[in-house]
Amino acid sequence: MGTNRLEAFSDGVLAIIITIAVLELRPPHGTDLAALWSLRSILFCYGLSFVYLGIYWNNHHHMLHVTDTVTGAILWANLDLLFWLSLFPFATGWMGGSDFARLPTATYGVVLFLAGTAYYILQHVIISSQGAGSLLATAIGRDLKGKISPVVYAVAIPLAFASPLAANALYVAVAGLWLVPDRRIERALQARERSNDGDD
Repeated sequence: MGTNRLEAFSDGVLAIIITIAVLELRPPHGTDLAALWSLRSILFCYGLSFVYLGIYWNNHHHMLHVTDTVTGAILWANLDLLFWLSLFPFATGWMGGSDFARLPTATYGVVLFLAGTAYYILQHVIISSQGAGSLLATAIGRDLKGKISPVVYAVAIPLAFASPLAANALYVAVAGLWLVPDRRIERALQARERSNDGDD
């Protein structure tokens, strides 16, 4: 089958996850800047998680755009990714509500690690289904960012028990790495279109 239903379902789940995360935000009890400042940890965590969810939504959209058909294995790998992404509101609320305590900060890293791993698995299940010469395989190439990110998370998780601030710096660094526009799939699509035009 095509990817339209899978993409629509995934978009809906991600929208619900973001909605749940924002509903966890509570207004401050006071009316001055000091009251708002008291929520800085919670607001930071929400902002970081929103960025991560946006990154996953963006890359997931591009990946499915170059996927021709959906198999049962792809459906299950996609559900695996959505499961770990659905834990973002929990991990976000715990880390922010605890003011970056060690275990909640490490738990946030575990969720990031497992979501990143699930995305990597989904990507390779799609490539296995479509073949090594597929547009997705060509586009991602060696996929350095996809390989580096889980390693950084794996370093940040135990680091959170020594320095939650340093662990959060690594979480932010990985998000910054992925915020840089990734044009690989777009370039591969343009190259295919030019090739098709040439064949005509």
